[in-house]
Parts: sequence; structure tokens; C-alpha cells
Amino acid sequence: MPTRRELLMSALAATAIGPATALAAAEAAPSATVLRLDKRVIEVNGKPASVYAIRQPDGISGITTRVGDRFRVRVENRIDKPSLVHWHGLAPPWRQDGVPGISGPPIAPGGSADYDFPLAYGGTFWMHSHQGFQEQLLMSAPLIIRDQRDRPGRQEIVLMLEDFSFTPPAEIFANLKKGGSMPGMAASGAGLTPAGAKSTGGMPGVNRMAGMGQSSATGEASAAIAPDLNDVTYDAFLANGRTLADPEIVAVEPGREVLLRVINASSMSSYHFDLGRLDGRLIAVDGTLVQPIIGRRFPIAVAQRLDIVLVIPRDTAAYPLLATVEGERSRTGIVLAAGKPPITRLATEAPAPTPAIMMALESRLRAVAPLAPRKPDRIHNIDLTGEMSKYIWSINGVAWNPEVPPLPIAKGERVALVMTNSTGMPHPMHLHGHRFQVVAIDGLRFPGAVRDTVRVPPAGRVVIEFDADNPGWWAFHCHMLYHMEAGMFTTLRYV
Repeated sequence: MPTRRELLMSALAATAIGPATALAAAEAAPSATVLRLDKRVIEVNGKPASVYAIRQPDGISGITTRVGDRFRVRVENRIDKPSLVHWHGLAPPWRQDGVPGISGPPIAPGGSADYDFPLAYGGTFWMHSHQGFQEQLLMSAPLIIRDQRDRPGRQEIVLMLEDFSFTPPAEIFANLKKGGSMPGMAASGAGLTPAGAKSTGGMPGVNRMAGMGQSSATGEASAAIAPDLNDVTYDAFLANGRTLADPEIVAVEPGREVLLRVINASSMSSYHFDLGRLDGRLIAVDGTLVQPIIGRRFPIAVAQRLDIVLVIPRDTAAYPLLATVEGERSRTGIVLAAGKPPITRLATEAPAPTPAIMMALESRLRAVAPLAPRKPDRIHNIDLTGEMSKYIWSINGVAWNPEVPPLPIAKGERVALVMTNSTGMPHPMHLHGHRFQVVAIDGLRFPGAVRDTVRVPPAGRVVIEFDADNPGWWAFHCHMLYHMEAGMFTTLRYV
């Protein structure tokens, strides 16, 4: 059965404006990198799992290139379903953005599409399918654009986090839709409710413990307010495609500097990322440089990225780097091995559940290159809403459908989006085709990070600003896959 989103996107395809020049059937340039959408089998918890892949003909996952080069890519669809790849965090011409029905039609099985645009900035990005639930089946890969942060002698390590379920994603979504009222959110979607509301029963993939979280104000357990942190129960959490039962061991040199690029490619899960005994210098979020912050533990929401510089001590030792799911004990990660140390088996669960992710780090982040000072020409109030009784998520009380008009803006404007979360779950909101600056959280204004995805906590308010400098028709949505599928999605459009 096609998903609701596939049907909506098919309907939108008929209304897409302008020629689909980016997806023309012309031959790719000789220097084009070929990416193949394919199937692969991985082992999870001792069982084989059929998932997707985005990889080059030699098996390399995704792409690594350099700022200033052109992004010349041919995508070949080798699976038996339509698909299309979104270049998350980049600002291509809108026809090359990879959203079915908005950027252009999906690539048919056996077909291909060509992309060619300049790379104006570097950083840690990623690519993923925007077709149906394919992202949940691991149709994603790193997209690294090297720049001045890639210094000679600095080792680079890419760490990609993913959540995995043996339950088919369409079944997970169907169970969520019929799961009834869940703790942490009123049936009307009006806001936070007391813990202890009806659970979702034993349906596969649905988190029966949703709502047993922490207070959004203090991070401590609260009997009065319990935001939902996770409404899907996963069988495993992966780091570079592997669990902690068989983690990736990465050799590093004692005394050497490492640039760690962390990508949260999970469909629904946010993490507390822990460096253990190592001190890290956070230098970029979502690919964009920030004033460095020293620490050992950093939050990372769905679709966000962290660039962290590590200096490996001059000892022979193993250094686990662990990501623990927000509000849970489940964790995943990799191990850095300096010299040839013994590697001990790591527990797949932390000693205690982690707290809810607060906005303290977000409030501390400062952009190295902020937007030029300017008052907004246009302000859109964005109310993040939902109805848990039917598992409908929405923006301004309207679940996405082809009749929803785009948010009006004009080329050259400074645009502010004032996002208020009226629900009991956090929402990582992603804007396509633009980088925005976080300028306020809960009324406190500051020159925050330049990002493409920002978390809006339950009952919280986050303000972002961006310049309308990339005309087209762009998606704006919650990056929790089942929330987007259920309607927390809209568009903006200008010429």
C-alpha cells in the first residue's frame, strides 16, 4: 500500500511549477560521481536484516568532496520502488533538493537522475530518501564537504547513528495511528498532560512507556508533567551500521588530533553523546562553525550533526564513544583504539535512563559567522500541534495535505519563524534550501548557531531567522519521520 505521504506527493507532482531541469534525462558529466540506491543485508542482534543503501559502485557509502567544487552526481535507482535523495543541509537549486512532488518526481525503479550545482560551503551533512518510510530502512549516507577544518595531520572519523526495527515501518506507523491516547499529550493536542494516561498496548514498534520522561523545565522526573520522548520502540541502535555487540574499532594514533563528525541519521531517536574520558572541542553544528565549546557530553537531536575535535592521549588505551538514547538506557557507539589495547565488551544499556535533552547547550552556542544584523521583514508564527488520539501531527492545527498553501515570503526578505511547541513531544524542525540562525529560546534573545535543524522542546518556543536568498518551493517539517508522515510538514515558496 502506498503511504499517505506518497499519495500526497504524487498529487503534488501534478502541480509542481517549472521544468524539472535537475532531473532531465541528459547524460551525466564525465566527472559525475555515481550513487546507487540498493539493497543490502546487515546483521542486527544475530539476525539478518534487509535494508537499503546509498553507495558508490566501489561500495563507499555516500560522498566526500571539497568546498568550491561542483556537486556532480548521478543517482541510479536499483531498488524495486520509486525513490529520491535529499541532500540534507545543502542549498541547491530547488529542483535538485530531492523531495518527491515538490522538487520533482521520484526516480522510477531502474531510472536515474543527474545533479549539478556549486558547493558554496563545507561541513558535515548527510543524504537520505524523502520517499515514504525508506529513511527508516537506512536509505541514508554521509555527505562530507571538506574545508579549512580538515587540517593536514588531523584524522577524520565519521560516526553515523541510526535506529532500527525488525517491524516494517508501515506497520509501526499503522500501530501508532491506532494506538489511542498516549501519555504526555492531551488528546486534543493542547499540551502537556499528567503522566499515567492510557498506554499503547503491546503493538510492535510502539513504545508502551512513552510519557515516562522528565520535566521539560528541570530534567528531573515529574509526576505532574511527563513529556513523551520516544513513541517508537526499537530493536537496536546502530553506529556505522553496527551495535555494541560488535562495535566498529577505529585505530587512532596516540597524541594525534581527530576530527569526529557525528551524524544523527535516526528516524525518531535523539541521543546524549558521551566521549567518556576524552575532552572534546565542539567546533560546528549542522556543518556550520560555532565558537568552540569544551565538553565530554553533547546532545544531538534527530537529523543534527556535531563536529568535535579530540586529542588522543599518548597512552595505549581504548576510548569508547557512546550515544545513549534520550530518556532510555539503550546505547550504541564505536571504540577508538590508540596503540593495541585490549578491547572489553561494552554493555548495550547504560546504568540508568538518560534525562530529557535540555536547551542549555543550544543557548550557549554562538555562530562564528552570524547573519548580518537586520530586522525581520516578515514573521511567521508556527504553532506545532497534534492530536495523539489519532496520531495526527500538524502545523498551526493543519495536518499537511496538497491543499495547504505555502508560507508566503519574498526574495530578499529576512524571515523569522516563531515556533511554539503546543505538544508533549520535542520536534526537530528542518528547513530545506536555507541555513538559519537560532536567535531566541523561550524569550531569551542571543546570536545563536547557524543551523538547518533545531529542536523545539515540549511547551517551548524557539525563534529562527533566515534570508530568502534561494528562490523556489521548499519543505519545512519535523524530522521525526512518523511525525512528518502524520502531517507535521508544510512548505514555503517564492520566486
